[in-house]
Amino acid sequence: MKKIIAVAFLAVVTLSANAQKKGLQGTWFVTSQVGYQQTKSGDEKSTNFMILPIVGNFISPSVAVGAAVGYATIKSETGSVTNANTGLLVVQPLVRKYWNVTGGLYFMGQLAAPIITGKEKESELKVSQFGLAASSGFDMILGKHFTVEFSYNLANLSVTTLTPKTGDKTTITDFSLAHVANVESAYNSALGGSNPTLTTPLAFGFKFLF
Repeated sequence: MKKIIAVAFLAVVTLSANAQKKGLQGTWFVTSQVGYQQTKSGDEKSTNFMILPIVGNFISPSVAVGAAVGYATIKSETGSVTNANTGLLVVQPLVRKYWNVTGGLYFMGQLAAPIITGKEKESELKVSQFGLAASSGFDMILGKHFTVEFSYNLANLSVTTLTPKTGDKTTITDFSLAHVANVESAYNSALGGSNPTLTTPLAFGFKFLF
């Protein structure tokens, strides 16, 4: 009987050790970024909306890879007249590294490569953007299937190309460290002065594990 108990105890300890070593490896996660902004001044109105679902998988106990695929709309109106109406497809592969701080609290680093493409429908202006974005933050595991994460954009490099139906194209290269999100004037003017914000320095959200 004692031998059976000892063997059972040893099996439990071994399984527990393997589970701790494995961590979140093989676990999938799902989260989403949603943004809405509307500005009114007299008859002028600008409306920006973005939804960006994110899916990833832990390929090791502390490293996850994933991708985000979403859509953004940018619209500028004066009364009943539409100045600009832009639809953008957003694709963003990413990789994350986690370091345990204590208990269920983890420090996180992320490198993403956002790719944005679309068209301003009124002038048929083509918009494309690609870049790299590095961010870090904290992720708190609150249960088996639920976490809360907070991150801050540390560095951002983007190259935006505006290609009109006729005439020369405009290329905008932007690099910033610990930046406050802003929009380059040429980009803003091309989209009807709607002040679109496609990246924000701060992010807070919920993540589901399965």
